[in-house]
Amino acid sequence: MYARVLRPLLFLLPPDVAHALGFAALAPIERFGPVRALVRAAVTPARDDRLVVRAMGLEFPNPVGLAAGFDKNARRPRALAALGFGHIEIGTVTAREQAANPKPNLFRLPADRGLVNRLGFPNDGAECVAARLRAARGSVSAPVGVSIGKSRVVPVDDLNAVIADYVASFDAVGDVADFVVVNVSSPNTAGLRAMQAREHARALLGNIAVRAASRSPPMPLLVKIAPDLADSELEELLAVIEETGLAGVEATNTTVMREGLATARGVIDAVGAGGLSGPPLRRRALEVVRRARARLGRKAVVVGVGGVEHAGHAMALVRAGADFVQMYTGFVYQGPSTAGRITRELAAMVEQEGARSIAELVGVEAPTSGSIRRGSRSDGQASSGVSRPND
Repeated sequence: MYARVLRPLLFLLPPDVAHALGFAALAPIERFGPVRALVRAAVTPARDDRLVVRAMGLEFPNPVGLAAGFDKNARRPRALAALGFGHIEIGTVTAREQAANPKPNLFRLPADRGLVNRLGFPNDGAECVAARLRAARGSVSAPVGVSIGKSRVVPVDDLNAVIADYVASFDAVGDVADFVVVNVSSPNTAGLRAMQAREHARALLGNIAVRAASRSPPMPLLVKIAPDLADSELEELLAVIEETGLAGVEATNTTVMREGLATARGVIDAVGAGGLSGPPLRRRALEVVRRARARLGRKAVVVGVGGVEHAGHAMALVRAGADFVQMYTGFVYQGPSTAGRITRELAAMVEQEGARSIAELVGVEAPTSGSIRRGSRSDGQASSGVSRPND
């Protein structure tokens, strides 16, 4: 129904208006426990222990999470968890409240099933968002992470000020988040991606890591990285992640690249700058996940983000080395039942593979005959065994 009726109607509206309507529709689910229970029963599969992911001292009911950006201010975490997501990531939040970049700042590329945004971390401020999460804590049926970023007013060339700004956000959300993600890779805050350079990253991540480790229990800390890093830059950043003892990485954020799109060049030029998400990001996300797993080893957590629309896409990221995955753009295009559908399909795939759990398939090359071949890494491009539209 969503793809046939609701999405065409919503896509007649500007993206920000459609998002606001979707958010409004989630309000009764967020506010009323009986409504959440009905929605959960309607769209969420029963718990399947084969899909449970245990990582960072947390238990995720399934490996399909909602990426940061959809719920920037922790206004709908209970509703979104009721839709079947295995975790919810809030934000990105900043130490200081800030508005969005000037409109228009959000665009659809339907020919590529993609989105372009240049929102620039609009949020109510870390302390306000933390207060909302504190009020909801205990009634969200999945782990909640919080993504933190740099306040726009803090000059990127003042490293001490940048570190203090991130630390303020971390301190604000540290008591209410299940894990924290350091976003140094959005293309929509001027100069932010410079924080991925080795020396800057070491100073920033090292300082936050000390704060995270001092908590009881220690706060799991991830860093979200850009898909547009050169391989040598990526290896340097992964080395810093090893040095600073972070729990792992989210791979990847949105891309500034525009090559190989089905959308007409004139439309792309008219949209202009911003981060592109959705299927065009999928191949690079697989590559970065694979590199992260190879460099960081089995103890690190790797979250695959980029182009997940179907279970086959999620499984490709798992086989490349992801412990679990996140989606956002696929949720917009596929609708509110997406997480539950992907979870059911993943369960069928795990059963088809003869695996005891999806964790057994992390970093395992896709079989070509019917048996699982363990110990080798996937290229992420093999058949998933689930029918889906052409990529």
